[in-house]
Amino acid sequence: MQTGLIQQQNTADIESNITKLENHIHYCAQQGAALIVLPELHNSLYCCQTEDVGWFDLAEPIPGPSTERFGRLARELGVVLVLSLFEKRAAGLYHNTAVVLEKDGSIAGKYRKMHIPDDPAYYEKFYFTQGDLGFVPIETSIGKLGVMICWDQWYPEAARLMALHGADILIYPTAIGWESSDTAAEKNRQLDAWRTVQRGHAVANGIPVVTVNRTGHEPDPSGQTGGIQFWGNSFVVGPQGELLGELPNHEEATLLIDVDMERSEQLRRWWPFLRDRRIDAYNGLTQRYLSE
Repeated sequence: MQTGLIQQQNTADIESNITKLENHIHYCAQQGAALIVLPELHNSLYCCQTEDVGWFDLAEPIPGPSTERFGRLARELGVVLVLSLFEKRAAGLYHNTAVVLEKDGSIAGKYRKMHIPDDPAYYEKFYFTQGDLGFVPIETSIGKLGVMICWDQWYPEAARLMALHGADILIYPTAIGWESSDTAAEKNRQLDAWRTVQRGHAVANGIPVVTVNRTGHEPDPSGQTGGIQFWGNSFVVGPQGELLGELPNHEEATLLIDVDMERSEQLRRWWPFLRDRRIDAYNGLTQRYLSE
């Protein structure tokens, strides 16, 4: 399956951001992509560096303007699109939501981000309610897509549950970067850990992983920090964690990769991790902590 990744730097001009995304989508489709993945909250600047109620004006219903606009494009090009939107579910109730558009432009399904961070420059709990749709892959014409979002990518339990529900591939729209005060050594450790944990999800579950990050610097509106340098490095790995392709740190770029969607079947015969799981011994995983 030819898969397109769009790594983009955004500005405060939402229309310009969306137009640029549309141009990248056209390019990927012209190169034969059947699946195209966009980064987290791709229409605007990353709003969560500060707690500001004005940012709620960015939120929209699903279905809504973005699903209609990108849906027309998916239908025109005959591609499956993975979007990442600021969802307005009701007054005062918002989610960080991925939407999968089928190649006829219809909504195949959506996923609401389950793990919500609350860290300096990533104040997402102020904006987003925890997801309530579970870790269930979205059925499409190209397979079952295990779509999750950014902070979800650090949790092996989430990846495992997607796999146990039959996901053919794991997909993570992402917005992650460095704070300006981090040392070069710390930046390298963070990036390496980010790659490693997701490669581990691929290995442990025997399925490919696609991660699409933002790039570029976005200033802190409050001026209290140096802002976030999103570190790019969008990548695709195969079911043994092997790197199939990766984009650079600081550049907007697209990546097209052929992902073998049938290889997982053979690999799981060699490495039958799902067969050998001790499901009778894992009850403790539902507890917060066990040594007390």
